Amino acid sequence: MADDDQHITDVSGAGVPIPGDDIDTDQILPARFMKEVTFDNMADYLFYDARRDDDGEFNDHPLNVYEGANIAVTNKNFGCGSSREHAPQAMMRWGIDGVIGESFAEIFADNCKSLGIPAATTDYETVTEIQEWIEANPDGDIEIDVEAETVTYGDTTVDVDIDDAMQEALVEGIWDTTQLMYSNMSKVERTVAGLPYVESDD
Repeated sequence: MADDDQHITDVSGAGVPIPGDDIDTDQILPARFMKEVTFDNMADYLFYDARRDDDGEFNDHPLNVYEGANIAVTNKNFGCGSSREHAPQAMMRWGIDGVIGESFAEIFADNCKSLGIPAATTDYETVTEIQEWIEANPDGDIEIDVEAETVTYGDTTVDVDIDDAMQEALVEGIWDTTQLMYSNMSKVERTVAGLPYVESDD
């Protein structure tokens, strides 16, 4: 879990299976919603088109069926396509705290790291087993242990892979680079004051 110091050692909660390979960022967050200047409403646009039928009514998309889930279980190359931060922002604001999949697009995974969302990878068979377990246990708990690199669902614990840089950033609490900069502002100001090419306002 995350504490006040932003250390994220594990996340847990109900799961939502999002099956399919090569689900790109335009499916996750359609481009027409990127015109907004903040991320505030991004949760409303998550999988906007995929979640609605031709009449605009909600269909049986997993995010409609497993509303309130916070661990997404995906397949191969999730988050591919354009490198829009809006996609993981929309997932986070919808309530996703962690993702498990066969593989993720590199920039998507890096954006997840910057938001404090662990992205764990494992093989097709394991992903399929977890997705099927969620379908049979929609209220069941799934835990991603970032430190141990394991996922636990029901009575089963499996090994997963978490990128070394992501694991270090989450466990050490240094994933939020903006917060990290602010927490070291005095050091930044001292460094700036010592630079000969920066003029003081005094």
